[in-house]
Amino acid sequence: MSVETLTFGCRLNTVESEVMRARAQAGAADRDLVLVNTCAVTTEAGRQARKAIRRLARTRPGAEIVVTGCGAEVERAAYAAMPEVARLVGNAVKLTPESWGESADIMAARTAESTDIDRMAGHTRAFVPVQNGCDHRCTFCVIPFGRGNSRSVPLADAVAQVRRIVEHGGREVVLTGVDLTAYGRDLDADLTLGRLVRAILRAVPDLARLRLSSIDSVEADPDLITAFAEEPRLMPHVHLSLQAGDDLILKRMKRRHSRDDAIRFCERLRNQRPGLVFGADLIAGFPTETEAQFSRSLDLVAECGLTHLHVFPYSPRPGTPAARMPPVASEAIRTRAARLREAGAAALVRHLDGAVGATRLVLTERGGMGRTEDFSGVRFAGEVTAGEIRETKIAGHDGQVLIAA
Repeated sequence: MSVETLTFGCRLNTVESEVMRARAQAGAADRDLVLVNTCAVTTEAGRQARKAIRRLARTRPGAEIVVTGCGAEVERAAYAAMPEVARLVGNAVKLTPESWGESADIMAARTAESTDIDRMAGHTRAFVPVQNGCDHRCTFCVIPFGRGNSRSVPLADAVAQVRRIVEHGGREVVLTGVDLTAYGRDLDADLTLGRLVRAILRAVPDLARLRLSSIDSVEADPDLITAFAEEPRLMPHVHLSLQAGDDLILKRMKRRHSRDDAIRFCERLRNQRPGLVFGADLIAGFPTETEAQFSRSLDLVAECGLTHLHVFPYSPRPGTPAARMPPVASEAIRTRAARLREAGAAALVRHLDGAVGATRLVLTERGGMGRTEDFSGVRFAGEVTAGEIRETKIAGHDGQVLIAA
């Protein structure tokens, strides 16, 4: 029996693929099985997934190709029409062994499944999904229709999952979700992401590093903000879902924060934790965006002190409100995305410059690489044993990663 996974998209998909692979190996018959976990965040993500499926069918003609993920939810007809696809598995049931192969309504899902794994093959850090789905309806996004409404893993289950990973040698855990800062509201009015972070660090003292995936600044609770100031094992790196820096564009995106909200949040958190590093998602060329409005997104890189940027050229998703808005010219979108990436690259160089000559704690990875506490990449001269935390002198950088002495 062979079970292989092919994963597109987010960290949540990455860990869910590992869970599906283990459960498929435990329950599948003697056959060649490929699980394709799709993404729907952009039109290009779907195109790449379908291209990969056709390639798989050519190179492994005997394989049973099973498709799941957000693409299989929001573009179900497109995947179902592919002769290469043996069957579809809905997001609502893909982590439930007894329900494999059944269809289900993702919007009816009311609980988030615990992943119940002790390690992730090929990964130094372990991703632990604690939240799934989203109750918000940003005008550019189809993910709520692929993932369903917001729902959380019970606190005790999340803590137990982290403990299990640490007991099996894990040094760093990344809490992840679709709308991570919405954690807990569906379970208890007083349960927040900050309370979960505190509970994990208190209950699992041997966990060396706890990290968060992307968060929404407007939802960050007081416990979470205080935790960054008081918990050294909570890593000083925050990735923000900002998307734009102009208030009218943010309103048309149906985001819940303003430009000033973002700037004040970064100032507040940096005051709480000096040296904290910010990353952010930014969209270039959202419909109706003028050059002046784009310039406010460009200025946000400096005003928020952003270092690690994820830049997305806007692409319309059928069925979303933004797809019906007046578009920006394709060439302008490409140019604006390039300008944002240039600003991000310059910000990263300035950050790396500040680390040269310093000593940093680095979690080693495969391929002679590692990560500092603030998520800066570090390259070693030779191979290193993955999973060690080393005091490392920084000799220089190449514009993208630090170079160990």
